[in-house]
Amino acid sequence: MTIRMKPYYQDDQVTLYHGDCLEITEWLAADVLVTDPPYGISWAPKKGGYKGAGSQTLADPVANDANTNVRDEVIRRWGDNPRIVFGSWKADRPNPVDHRLIWHKQGQAPGPANAAFMVQDEEIYVTGTGFKKSSPPLRSVITTYEARSVVVAQIGHPTPKPVRLMEILVDRCPPGVVADPFAGSGSTLVAARNLGRKAIGVELEERYCEIIAKRLDQMCLDLGDR
Repeated sequence: MTIRMKPYYQDDQVTLYHGDCLEITEWLAADVLVTDPPYGISWAPKKGGYKGAGSQTLADPVANDANTNVRDEVIRRWGDNPRIVFGSWKADRPNPVDHRLIWHKQGQAPGPANAAFMVQDEEIYVTGTGFKKSSPPLRSVITTYEARSVVVAQIGHPTPKPVRLMEILVDRCPPGVVADPFAGSGSTLVAARNLGRKAIGVELEERYCEIIAKRLDQMCLDLGDR
């Protein structure tokens, strides 16, 4: 079933819809997919422990994160068009993957108490053709230095991606409209607009649509690692 509805937010470059991206399908008319979907790992931010006694959940779990079904359906509908999709080694990667990048979160907090190891990276899966080439090429590890906990509090979303990171990725993309059917905090949409590109986003939760609209309304030209 396809639902045609009025955008939640719209300007000359960005259109944002509030709802389920499997029902609101305007994003399928875009040229390249750049998105941070639910990873399929039942993630929720915790404090005070590492999946152990004494840990405290700080926010609601990510919607549709119990498995990769929604992510995989979005990719199936997208087909062979070029895409950049975030993910985690804890879940199966989307299929196929042509390149794997690493987001290295250098500015992350010291980490959970009483643990042997701490994950300080996320994977980024690149598939398709037409991505911008350069000499030297973009290296596979992209490091940001933001204070993650501070940015989470400032933006009001539990997993905001740095706008600078998204600008680096969008800049590598083939020409055309950028789609983000899991818009989240809106970093992909802000980055696309900063680079003069058109973008279409869909976000399931209205509270995050509000955050995105405010960021875009403020002409959010983020030039650092926010």
